[in-house]
Amino acid sequence: MRLLFMSDTHLPKRAKVLPAPLLAELPHADVVFHAGDWVDTATLDLLEDRCRRLVGVYGNNDGPDLRARLPEVAYADLGGVRFGVVHETGSAQGREKRCAARFPGLDVLVFGHSHIPWDTTAPTGLRLLNPGSPTDRRRQPHCTYMTATVADGSLTDVELHRLPPRTPG
Repeated sequence: MRLLFMSDTHLPKRAKVLPAPLLAELPHADVVFHAGDWVDTATLDLLEDRCRRLVGVYGNNDGPDLRARLPEVAYADLGGVRFGVVHETGSAQGREKRCAARFPGLDVLVFGHSHIPWDTTAPTGLRLLNPGSPTDRRRQPHCTYMTATVADGSLTDVELHRLPPRTPG
């Protein structure tokens, strides 16, 4: 099962559209995760139309229209791997311990907010993934998203994808 992870798209404030390489990945993904800060409902509509399955949450920059359609925390059991999605997890210091305590039944927690890619594992075995942002790199060298595979009850092939710089226009 092929997975695609994104967060913090901030459309149309940080970019006008999702990057073409990210859109090209959608047909290949069995499940797409979005960890919040969509900003516009058009992006949610687009992903709902193009994705086989979408698991998403709202973020701190998402208004009442998105909050009415999305939960604060979402869960999915995919091929025996228990996923959770949330936008904010607090500061980087102590994140693994804090998230393992808050989400004890999960194997993987997907989160956003910082725009900083993150891939660590808590002592309990909880894997924490932040795909960064495909549209707003902030202080990072690249805009990013992640892909992975679920096979035989395990998460494998986790890959951070760097997007090419946007051309002005």
